[in-house]
Amino acid sequence: MIRLGEKIKELRKNKNISQEVLANYLGVSFQAVSKWERGLLSPDIALLPKIAGLYRCSIDSLFSMDAVWGVEH
Repeated sequence: MIRLGEKIKELRKNKNISQEVLANYLGVSFQAVSKWERGLLSPDIALLPKIAGLYRCSIDSLFSMDAVWGVEH
């Protein structure tokens, strides 16, 4: 299962966005984004809807929950 930081990094790179651009969009430092991506910290829960909106995905998919929940959910 992909961790949240790895997923944020993957989505950011797929959109060709730098850590600095993502950080500015979210109102955090680029160092915070770097720590998320390295698994040292996690983003504040209040930022999850904004991150999901930027990448046009669900919050569940940020946590790779779509694979866990399966078809029945």
